[in-house]
Amino acid sequence: MSVRKPQYMQMHVEEFEQLADAAPESVRLEFINGRIGVKAVPDGDHDSIVIWLAKRCMRARPELDMYLERGLAVEGYRTGRARPDSVLVPEAHFAGNGEWSDPEGVLMAVEVTSHDRDSHQRDCREKPVAYAEVGIPVYLLIDRRSGTISVYRNPGEDRYRDVHTVSFGERIVLPEPVNIELDTTVLKNYVS
Repeated sequence: MSVRKPQYMQMHVEEFEQLADAAPESVRLEFINGRIGVKAVPDGDHDSIVIWLAKRCMRARPELDMYLERGLAVEGYRTGRARPDSVLVPEAHFAGNGEWSDPEGVLMAVEVTSHDRDSHQRDCREKPVAYAEVGIPVYLLIDRRSGTISVYRNPGEDRYRDVHTVSFGERIVLPEPVNIELDTTVLKNYVS
C-alpha cells in the first residue's frame, strides 16, 4: 500500500518547523507528504490506550523508554515531521535532542486512531509509509474504528513488507526488536 507523493509541497520543512514552533501548545502539527496536518487532541479512551501500552512495554522491557508524542523527522530525506502517539526506544535515547529527532534507534512507533477523518487517513495510510522509509522496525496501529490492532514489520523502501492484524481481545506478538506479547482484551473497553 503505497501513498502517492504530492506534485508540490505546501512549504519547505524549515518553514513548517517555524510554524509548528509558533503554534499554541494546544495545537499539534505534523508535516506528512508535503502537507500540514493537525493532530487531533486525544480523548480519554485514546490516552488510556497509550498509557496501557506504555505500562506493558515498560514492565516487559524495563531497559527501554516509551516517549509520548516525540517529534520525528520522517519520510525519505527526513523531509516529513510526525508526532507518533508513542515511540519505544533504548533508555534515555532522546536525551539532548530538540523537538524533531532523527528516528535512528527507534524500535517501534505507535499510533492510536482518533475519530476525525484526517488523522485516521494519516495514521492508517501515510504514516506507515513515512515510518517504513526511515527504517523504524515496527509500527503498531491501534484502530479504534475497526477494533483491530496491526503490527507492521520489515520496513522496505516505501512500505512495510509484513502486516499482521488481530481483533481486540486476541493476543499479538510485537516482533524483534520489541519482543513483547500483548493480550488486547482490555482494548474492547475503549471502542466508541
